[in-house]
Amino acid sequence: MAEAQGSPNHPVTAEDVELAVRLAVATLSGADAPDWSVKAGSLEWDCWETVEHLADDLFAYAVQLGPAHPPQDTHVPFAWSRHRPGGPANSVFADREAGGAGLLQVLDASGALLTAIVRTTSPTARAHHIFGRADAEGFAAMGVVETLVHTHDVAEGLGIGWTPPADLCDRVLVRLFPDAPTDTDRWLTLLWATGRAELPGRPRLTKWRWYGTPRTDGAPQ
Repeated sequence: MAEAQGSPNHPVTAEDVELAVRLAVATLSGADAPDWSVKAGSLEWDCWETVEHLADDLFAYAVQLGPAHPPQDTHVPFAWSRHRPGGPANSVFADREAGGAGLLQVLDASGALLTAIVRTTSPTARAHHIFGRADAEGFAAMGVVETLVHTHDVAEGLGIGWTPPADLCDRVLVRLFPDAPTDTDRWLTLLWATGRAELPGRPRLTKWRWYGTPRTDGAPQ
């Protein structure tokens, strides 16, 4: 089994969030005349909505850790809404008049917010998440996973390539997916763990989750 979270050798850090978002923005910025209204991979959202959802995730993870006393059993009560039935429920939306460049700047800004919060939050702090009360490293790992897999969804929709670093994928797999195989391709394994791909001898998952609670707090090993 992969080394347990909490090892000083392989923590997920603020720098990992920064790297993931920087690579995502660079990749999506490189799309040739992108049509943001096309469907994002296997999702029911279009590419614009998916990038907005990703920016909203990063923002939401940051603000969970932000208060002097982070919430332990609910979310910080920012209002949210949907722009259409079936669309993502967000607090963060990009101004469509700003175009794709503006959309990616919103993503970049949300990523910077989570990076800064993770970098300055005490390792003893905990905050609510539906998949387990998490520490700063847990929220960093969640932000990285959201960034990697939703960039995959959008890249698939736009018809561009996207393969993030294997070591980055490995760190978040170890931190959040204790049951994931450790002897398989790291990026393909992360796609498998989030219901987006098959692995040899392992069918595509129809239900999945991660474990944000630190091992020291009783999360699965």
